[in-house]
Amino acid sequence: MSDLLSVTRAMELVLDYAGSFGTETVDLTMAAGRVLQQTIHAERAQPPYDRVMMDGIAYRHGSGQTLVSHGIQRAGAPGQVLPDGSVCLEVMTGAVLPEGADTVVPVERLVREGRLIRFEEGYEPRKGQFIHRRGSDCVAGTELLAPGRRLDGPALAVLAGNGHAQVSVSRIPFIGIVATGDELVDVGAPVRDWEIRRSNEFALTGALLSRGFNCIERSVVPDDLAETIVALREQLSRHDVLILSGGVSMGAFDHVPKALSKIGVERVFHKVAQRPGKPLWFGVGPEGQRVFGLPGNPVSATICGVRYVMPMLLAGQGLSRPEPYTVMLDTDAECIPTLTRFLPVKLHYDATGQARATPCPMPTSGDFSFLASTDGFVELSRGDGVSSRGTAVLFHGW
Repeated sequence: MSDLLSVTRAMELVLDYAGSFGTETVDLTMAAGRVLQQTIHAERAQPPYDRVMMDGIAYRHGSGQTLVSHGIQRAGAPGQVLPDGSVCLEVMTGAVLPEGADTVVPVERLVREGRLIRFEEGYEPRKGQFIHRRGSDCVAGTELLAPGRRLDGPALAVLAGNGHAQVSVSRIPFIGIVATGDELVDVGAPVRDWEIRRSNEFALTGALLSRGFNCIERSVVPDDLAETIVALREQLSRHDVLILSGGVSMGAFDHVPKALSKIGVERVFHKVAQRPGKPLWFGVGPEGQRVFGLPGNPVSATICGVRYVMPMLLAGQGLSRPEPYTVMLDTDAECIPTLTRFLPVKLHYDATGQARATPCPMPTSGDFSFLASTDGFVELSRGDGVSSRGTAVLFHGW
């Protein structure tokens, strides 16, 4: 086992080939969830004027406790001028502060008698209160968003608020998922005792869609070398990334490595010191296509997809790879002397808010029926003995 790549080194090699999937310009209405590829600056000061923060009145501090209303300053209207004397203008939240006014009093602190408005008994306004000063959020030209940011709700609001009806984002790669095996049948087809329904590609599709990768095509090839070569050559010509499931081990019908070599895909590595997923294969096509050969067992395929494929895709979009966060083991977990162990877990949070992981080992890497009851998996470093309860481990969510 000592000649196998470590998990850390395998991930480094994958990321070395992440590259970039390019950029494209999309309408703001279609930009949610995409990865920003331009720097966004404030087009003007924010707020762009002294802004009223409360419904009420604007007046000149010290001009009296009873004031005469001289009209209304609405939001969305040009600013008015406050006359001299014991006067005020009624104002709406978001309105321009009238010229000459320096204080806002909220409506709930006022008593009205016709045009006369007085403060409630005992109320003493503080000069300058409830005014959002021009430029207090940012000045024109301030950097607001940097490339590599996933566009969530607040980011979309910043784009809209600064006039970006179109935005430059990372191009979503075209991804082909190819399942291999004579034993596979369609989801809705009758299944005989010696067959299984195609499931790996749907686990991978779910992981991709939840991370914003929606340009996906699924297909299946039988355990035949000639047919595999033809199918993979065609798939490689139409996709930026190929994710193969099955056919990468040492069996007589595991044709994927040989087929990939025949169509010009250069192997970067084959086999990693990990369980499950030791037969993992990774290579690069003649036009830079990234190609993953995942083991066919469902637990192995799902874990390898999350651990290696998803970080590479995110890096290729210019998104900083989200670091897996640390959780605490809730019970002892057995380590493997020569392999990193990927262990499915359920998460819960203790009274202090600390995330704790309860191991849920699957009987084998082919037994996925209860994988959906887990939240992800943790990494246990290779070594003798156990990782004790309370040990900090890295967690990867499905």
